[in-house]
Amino acid sequence: MKSKNKKIIYVDIDGTISHNPELPDFKDRRVDYAKANPMPHRIAKINELYDEGHEIHYWTARGCVSGTDYTELTEQQLLEWGAKYHKLHVGNKPHFDMYICDKSWNSESYFHRMERGLP
Repeated sequence: MKSKNKKIIYVDIDGTISHNPELPDFKDRRVDYAKANPMPHRIAKINELYDEGHEIHYWTARGCVSGTDYTELTEQQLLEWGAKYHKLHVGNKPHFDMYICDKSWNSESYFHRMERGLP
């Protein structure tokens, strides 16, 4: 069913829909993003939002510190993982340690709620 109140939803990649064994505890350091493993159940939840008519943007800080362009690798991963989206933003996400915003959801809380069918 299409939602009447379509939302623009930005979704992080690393630590949100994928796990990278080289990024334990979200430590800031050089990493091989090709080693990221998808979290299929989380991708499925985001795909449901897409199918409901919401506008999905994947937004990643990959390359923000190093200056490396990870767009092609990230596009390929999202394709292989079956992630549906409207736009991909790579390397233009600010690199930060804390984000405070009235509209934000913590990914762990969000998926925890969804897995339990909570509002």
